[in-house]
Order: sequence, then C-alpha cells, then structure tokens
Amino acid sequence: MEITCIRCHQTVEADNCYCPACGLPQLQYTSEATAGQAQPEPWSEPVQDASEVDWKPAMRAALMLAVPAGLLCSLFSPVNILGLVWIALAAALAVVVYMRSQRPAWITIGAGARIGLVTGLLGSWMAAAATGITLFVMRFFLHQGKAFDDVWQSLINDQIGKQWTTAGIDAQSIVVYKAWLLSPEGRAGSMLGFILFLVAALVLFAVGGGALGARLLARSRRPEV
Repeated sequence: MEITCIRCHQTVEADNCYCPACGLPQLQYTSEATAGQAQPEPWSEPVQDASEVDWKPAMRAALMLAVPAGLLCSLFSPVNILGLVWIALAAALAVVVYMRSQRPAWITIGAGARIGLVTGLLGSWMAAAATGITLFVMRFFLHQGKAFDDVWQSLINDQIGKQWTTAGIDAQSIVVYKAWLLSPEGRAGSMLGFILFLVAALVLFAVGGGALGARLLARSRRPEV
C-alpha cells in the first residue's frame, strides 16, 4: 500500500517511517486502523508546509544579507565585477539562515526562490541607492563633475561613435545621437537605464540563488533510504 507525503506529496511506501524525498516522518499505519485512517506515532508533531514562507524571519534574513550584498554590487564598489555572484550568494545564504529557525529544516525550491526575490529586491535597491548617492557626492561635493563629463564624452566620441559607423548608421543620425547622449538629459537617462538594467539582473540572479539554496539544503538533509 502506498501513501502520499503530507508535505511534498511524493509517494511513500506504507512501511516507510520517512518520506524518501524530503525526510518528513510519516504516520504509521496499523492493521487495527480502519481503512483510510492513520495512527500517529508519539513522536509525530505538526509541521509547517514547506512551500509556505514565514515572512517575519525571512525578511530579517533577507535584509541582513541584502544590505552588504547591495553595497558590494554598487557601481563604485571595488569588487562590483562580481556583483551577480554576490547577490546570488546572499540569496542562497538568506535561505539557509531562515531555515535555521524552521521546523522541519526543509523548504521547496519555489519558496526559496521567493526569499531570493525579496533578497534581490532589497539588494538591488541598496546597490542603486549607493550608486546614486556616490555619484551625487562626487559631482556636487567633491567637484569631480568635469572628470565624469570628460570620460563620458571620450566614450561617446571614440568608442560608441566608431561602433555606430562600423554598423552602417548614417553620419547625420550619428550626430543627432551623439548630441543627445552628450546633453545633460542624455547622460542622466543613460545612467538611469544602466542602473535599471543592473537592478533587473541582480533580482534575476537572486531568485536563482534562492532556488539553488533551497535545492542544496533539501539535498543535504535528505535521509538515505
């Protein structure tokens, strides 16, 4: 006779004490029990659905790891080249920290991805805020605006302009595009677009990191049968 695990809904043989997929202790069936009824063992206790998230401890874990990850991912961080790795790692660790307070210590991939999504949103907002504040301070308080403008003008004229010419864009259109990109609105719009792209990438990788963390956590704690 086969039964279904109440947590992960995988098929479990009637004589197994644990689910082979998630390790949840199963109810013990006896010959005295009527058909379709189960006699719980004394050690059985109510467990939380592994697909649900207790958001209060989950938010604490996500916030604790998203803030430093967001700072590491900001545009002016010396290690921002590994930004996507930092946010994915932070999301995976957020799942691990969250599961320390849960009974049983097991979570579905979907629930892990949701924790990763929250971690990614918090971390990406932190990265965007840190980048914007740093740019503001460097331009208006440290008076480095001319250095930024020179770098941007060199990038547009020497690199992007040549790429557009190689791509076959006509000279008149290139002049119009350059004029807009070199304008204050163009510089601000380009930077905003880059920050939004960074936010989207960080959120995407955080979702993957949370799902991967839940997957690895479930595999490491699955009992051998």
